Amino acid sequence: MEREFTAVIKQDGKWWIGWIEELPGINCQESSRDKLLETIKDTLKEALEFNKLDALSAAGSSFSEERIAV
Repeated sequence: MEREFTAVIKQDGKWWIGWIEELPGINCQESSRDKLLETIKDTLKEALEFNKLDALSAAGSSFSEERIAV
């Protein structure tokens, strides 16, 4: 399942800076817009995987998973 997120991006001098609107702490800086979009996508994927592993570890061995749509 592919999910969509919103990248807020801006140029600041020679740098491009971006944040993921829906998740705090996901931000990147690159020298071009294309590099920024690639880097922020990779960073988002890593953060989501880390959060998943962290949640599963915290839950222990007896848990269920439920899909929630908002």
